[in-house]
Amino acid sequence: MAKERILVVDDEEDILELLRYNLSREGYQVLCAASGEEALRQARSKAPDLVVLDLMLPGLSGLDVARLLKQDAKTASVPVLMLTAKGEESDEVAGLEVGADDYITKPFSPRVLMARVRAVLRRHRERPPQDSSVLQVNDLVIHPGRHEVQAGGQTILLTSTEFKLLHFLARRPGWVFTRSQIVDAVHGEDYPVTERAVDVQVAGLRKKMGEYGQLVETVRGVGYRFKE
Repeated sequence: MAKERILVVDDEEDILELLRYNLSREGYQVLCAASGEEALRQARSKAPDLVVLDLMLPGLSGLDVARLLKQDAKTASVPVLMLTAKGEESDEVAGLEVGADDYITKPFSPRVLMARVRAVLRRHRERPPQDSSVLQVNDLVIHPGRHEVQAGGQTILLTSTEFKLLHFLARRPGWVFTRSQIVDAVHGEDYPVTERAVDVQVAGLRKKMGEYGQLVETVRGVGYRFKE
């Protein structure tokens, strides 16, 4: 059985070749793009299972590419592993704000890269079974089977992470969960993310939900809950 298809996006030819070589050696099907525009074309036409995306690209940036991928229903569920040269929390947060699933800092060792790629694909492939029952709070409807959220009859397009976060909280209205519990439930244990990143993801979810965002409540000093 063929391994997953991975789209690698980087404008540095040597980095692109390094990624292509190591991923191909592991048996993955590898697509390459040297610009954000080309990355979007390939992602929409060739349906990759993962996008390894450089943050700093000429023209359309990596953040722009990730944002556009997550806004398109055809590519919204494709996980994104962001490459950043700075390794600062602000870069991590920026990536998570647009729906990136993980990040790795340049320079990186091929061994670490392959471990992160396998981890992201495994999390995406082996999502823990969830209650498939449709949840409804007034005119907010959460449909796990369709991975769809509707509010007032309008569909709200969420990233995979945002959907899992909302569904996790909404299944237990009134229960308060710490940021660590949310990370474990949404991403799996040992996921390398800061508590600040959880706050960013919640803020992004609330923004997309508009007036319904108030259903996700902050419990100071503890975490978050879905309004009972």
